[in-house]
Amino acid sequence: MTCRAGEAFDMERATAEAAGLLAAPVPADGPTAAAGDPVTGEWTVTVGEGFRIVPLWEGDPLTGVYAPEWNDAEEAAASHLAELAQALDGFWGPHRTVRLDGPLMRRQAGLPVELLFEALFAEDLYGDLEVWGPVGPGGRWIALISGHSDGDAPFVLAALVSDRPLPEPADDDWPL
Repeated sequence: MTCRAGEAFDMERATAEAAGLLAAPVPADGPTAAAGDPVTGEWTVTVGEGFRIVPLWEGDPLTGVYAPEWNDAEEAAASHLAELAQALDGFWGPHRTVRLDGPLMRRQAGLPVELLFEALFAEDLYGDLEVWGPVGPGGRWIALISGHSDGDAPFVLAALVSDRPLPEPADDDWPL
């Protein structure tokens, strides 16, 4: 669960928060650490070497939900991601997609993956990254991602900022 549980998707807020990441603090080095709300423990931010990840929206839990409602929830998450990506395209130009299936398969095989990807997977963010960059005065990279951990977990939309180029996994970046 994230600090966004129970909130409706707010396009203006999500756009402002994603754009605001350009000025957010990003550690130059150090361990990856996820933080939660002090009262609820719900995920609020993950920081690591050169990056910061924040939740922007969380859908309803899918416990006991089956098609067509489950499909509707998946489509809502994809729609929020697409709508937000289109809005950010207006600021920074067209984004590119970075597929994470290779790093995910490496992780599942027990092989090392980039720290950023490991941090995303730790928060059950298994989708592809929609990436802009470098953008802003500091030449940072911004990305959006959506995902969920299993059939019952809610979909989550998150944004990240990086002070360095995001890794581009090769198509053959996983064991066969």
